[in-house]
Amino acid sequence: MFGTLTTYAQKKFGGLALYTVRDDMGTDAKATLQAVSDAGYKNIEAAGYEDGKYYGMTPADFKDLLKSLKLKPISTHQSAVTLENADKMMADAKSAGFKYFVVPIPPMGMFTFNEEDRTMGMTGTVEELAKILTTLGEKANKAGLKLLYHNHDFEFKKNADGIVPIDYLLENIDPKLLNFQMDLYWVTKAGANPIAYFNKYPGRFKIWHVKDMDEQGRFAPVGTGSIGFQNILDNKELSGMKYYMVEQDMTFDGLKPLEAIKISHDALKKIGFK
Repeated sequence: MFGTLTTYAQKKFGGLALYTVRDDMGTDAKATLQAVSDAGYKNIEAAGYEDGKYYGMTPADFKDLLKSLKLKPISTHQSAVTLENADKMMADAKSAGFKYFVVPIPPMGMFTFNEEDRTMGMTGTVEELAKILTTLGEKANKAGLKLLYHNHDFEFKKNADGIVPIDYLLENIDPKLLNFQMDLYWVTKAGANPIAYFNKYPGRFKIWHVKDMDEQGRFAPVGTGSIGFQNILDNKELSGMKYYMVEQDMTFDGLKPLEAIKISHDALKKIGFK
């Protein structure tokens, strides 16, 4: 009886980027979301929109399913967004109950990925990217959503023109139209300092992706790697962080994503995430 009461009293907290469990979501979305809820998560970020549906469900049905599992829709990654389909996508995101519409890579064919060395980059200019994001930000505002751009590592490195893309976007797009989802792993991988960015551009990083880095530089469950989350968390007010999402793009050495998210959630509590 005591154990049951203790379990029942545990407060759910934190968010999960469903990209982490994308294969499980593709197999059985409801059972996977139940497991996410059981692991103690409160918020979710979607990464499964196609043909007007989230994981094969209408926006309204997806919203209802989340509510029944006591999960809150916060943000959605919409990598296929274009200037032409944005209004429809944003209307669907709003119908599903999301607050933040996230552009996870340079959209509209600008993103590049080299299979051989697994490096990412972009075609076109950062000025062109800024124009697209500005227009998307205007559309998001009209739809009652907030637009965020999610980084990988290449945005923190100088491009061929000597411009650091993330700096250009931060300095040239109105915060009323665009803010940022900082992926703490990719910032670290790029050799940049999250806290230095919070100091230089306070209030611009509304959601964080929280994932750790192992000694081989691979994605790892929170608390098992080398990223100093405590110092970063101490600066959350400065950053403007409203929400954070655990994300792990891949798991290794036989660890299953649904196991990894439990390890991460336990670590969040120890670090002091709420």
